Amino acid sequence: MKHVFFPVFFLLTFYLSAQDNTGSCAARKASKPLHLKSASLSVAEIAETELYDVHFYNLDLEMNNVSTYLNGSVEIHAKAKIDLDSALFELFESLIISEIKVNNIAVGYTRVSNKVRVPVNANTQQNFVIKVSYAGTPPTAQTNPLGGSGLTAGSSPSWGNKVVWSLSEPFSAYEWFAVKQSLTDKADSCAVAITVPDTCKAGSNGILEAIVPLGNGFTRYEWKHRHPIDYYLISVAVAKYVDYSIYANPVGSTGPVLIQNYIYDNPQTLPNFIDEINETADFIELFATQFGPYPFTDEKYGHCMAPIGGGMEHQTMTTQGFFEKTLTAHELAHQWWGNNVTCASWCDIWLNEGFASYGEYLMLAALYPGEQINHMTQVHQSVMQQPGGSVWVLDSLNEARIFNGRLSYDKGAGIIHTLRYLIKNDSLFFAALQDFQTTFADSTATGLDFKNHLASYCNIDLDAFFEQWYFGEGYPTYQVQYNQVGTDLYIEISHTSSMPNVTPTFTNQISLRILRQGQADTIVRFSIANNTELFHLINFGTLVGTIGIDPGNWVINGNGGVSMDPTLGLIETIVKQPHDITLFPNPTSGAIQILDQNEDYIFDLYHANGQHIQNGTIAPGDKINLENLKNGTYILQFKGANDFKSTKLVTIN
Repeated sequence: MKHVFFPVFFLLTFYLSAQDNTGSCAARKASKPLHLKSASLSVAEIAETELYDVHFYNLDLEMNNVSTYLNGSVEIHAKAKIDLDSALFELFESLIISEIKVNNIAVGYTRVSNKVRVPVNANTQQNFVIKVSYAGTPPTAQTNPLGGSGLTAGSSPSWGNKVVWSLSEPFSAYEWFAVKQSLTDKADSCAVAITVPDTCKAGSNGILEAIVPLGNGFTRYEWKHRHPIDYYLISVAVAKYVDYSIYANPVGSTGPVLIQNYIYDNPQTLPNFIDEINETADFIELFATQFGPYPFTDEKYGHCMAPIGGGMEHQTMTTQGFFEKTLTAHELAHQWWGNNVTCASWCDIWLNEGFASYGEYLMLAALYPGEQINHMTQVHQSVMQQPGGSVWVLDSLNEARIFNGRLSYDKGAGIIHTLRYLIKNDSLFFAALQDFQTTFADSTATGLDFKNHLASYCNIDLDAFFEQWYFGEGYPTYQVQYNQVGTDLYIEISHTSSMPNVTPTFTNQISLRILRQGQADTIVRFSIANNTELFHLINFGTLVGTIGIDPGNWVINGNGGVSMDPTLGLIETIVKQPHDITLFPNPTSGAIQILDQNEDYIFDLYHANGQHIQNGTIAPGDKINLENLKNGTYILQFKGANDFKSTKLVTIN
C-alpha cells in the first residue's frame, strides 16, 4: 500500500483514533495536531537531568481498555554522575502524585507543572531508586497545550474493538509515566506490569514472564525487557485481544524467534490479516541477512493492534493499526534502525525513518521482485512535489517537521538508495550496515556518525554528498545533449538545482543508458563535478536510438530531456559555474577560512546533534576560530546576498 501523507489543513483536525486501515508510520506520527511542540524543560533544566544516568524503569500500572485513567507507580533506577543533591524528572501535571520514595524512604519534593525535583543526596557513581506513586488521567491532544497524546483511548472504526494504547514519540512519555526524556540516556532494561480486567490482555516490551490471575476480576500481565531501551519505546496496549504467535528462524539467532501478536478478539480480524501477519517471519529472516542478527532474538518480536493510521515501532512489540506488507516491514526494520541504534537527536531522525522506509524497498526487491521499481518511483515523485527541504531537521522541536513524510521518510530512503549506488558493491554496502549496527548496538548515533562510519568502512569520501543531499536542499534536473562524430560520442550532461541558492550543484555520479549498434544496452557511469560537463567517448561505436538518464532510478532527479547537438565536439563549451564556497584548511586544527571569498557571509556553527554553538559574520580574508572545539565533524551554514546559502562539513583534529 502506498504511504498516505495528509495535507496540512486536514492534519490540524485529524486524530489518531480516526482511522486504522490507511496511512503509514509517517502519517501516524505526523497526524498529531501540528503545534510547535517544545520539550517542556529549559536548557538549564535539561542539563540538570543529565547529572544522572537511568538504568532501569519499573512500571506497575492499573489500566483498562476504555479509559486512560491510570493508577500505580514508576520506579526510576539511576546513578549519579556527580555528587547530587536532587534529581529532576518529568510527569504531566494532571497526574496526581500520592507519594515519592527514594531508596524506599518517603521524601518531600517540589513540583512546578510537570517538573518534579526529588532529594536523592547521592555521591558520585552512587545508585539510587526513585519510586513515584500516582494516579489520574493523562492529557489528550485537545487538552495538552503542547499538542501531545501519550496515552489514548479509542475504538477501531473497522472492527469496533476498544483499546487504550501509548504513543510517546517524540516528547509524550511524561504524559503517562515519570521519566527522563533524553535520547542519549537509554535505560539498560525495563519492566512493565499492567493489571487489567480479566476480559483484556495487556501487551508491552520484552518477554511475558507471568500472567497472574488476582481472583477479583483482574489479571496482572508482567513483562520484562532486558535490553537497552530509549524512553519513547516503552509501551503499553490494553484491549480484548487474542494471542496469535508464530516463529521465525533468522540467521544469527540461537533458536527460533517468537513473533507474538495481540490481535483484536473480533472473530473476523485474525482471518482477515493472518497471511500478512505470517509474512513477518519472512521479513525478519530477510533483514537479518541485510542488517545483521535480529537485535532482540532472545526475547521476541510482535504486534499489539490499536486504532492508529499506521504503526509505532515500540521495542519488540510494535503498535500497529492493520497489517500490510510495506507497513509491517517498515516497523520491523525499526527494530534495527531506531531501536537497536537510535538517533542521538531528533535532528537525525533520518537514522530511524529513512532506513526503516528503505526497508520497505528492500523487502519488495527481495520478496516481491518488480514491485520495488514503482515503489522507488513513487518515493522520488513524493520528494519532488516541492523544491526544497533538507533531510537533516534543524527545527527539532517541531513534530510535523521531524516526521515529515516527504523529507525524513522519502528523501531519507532515496538518499540511502543513492549511497548504495555510489558504493557500487552490494556486499560491501550491506556489510557496512551490519558493522554499523554492531558498532553502535544498544546506543545512539547521529547522521554524521553514520556518514563517517560508512565512508571509513567503504573507503569513500562522502563529505560533498552529505553537504548536498543530507544538509542541503532540493534535487537536480538533468539534461543531456550528444553528438556522434565518426565512432566517437560526445555527451554533455548539465543539471540545474531545484534550490539553486541553497544547493546549486550536485556532484554525485549519474548513469546513462546508451544503445550501440550490435551491442546490448550499455550503462555508462559519469562523474559530475560541475553543473555542465562534456565527455568524449572514444571509439564508442555507432549510436542507435536515444539515451536514457538514470535508468536504474538511483538518484532523485528531474528529467530535462535528451537531444542531439551537432556542435558538440566541434566547438568548445564554456560554462560558468554557479556560486559556491570552499573551506580551507579542512580538516583543520584551529581556524578555517573561505577560499576566493568576495563578499561577507553570515555563518552559524552547529554540533552534529543540532546544538547551535556559534554565529557571526566572516569578511573576505577573515578566519573563523574553532580552536576551542573538541575533535570531530561540525556543520557550518553560510548565508550571503541574493538568498545564497551553503552548508559545509568541517572536521577538527
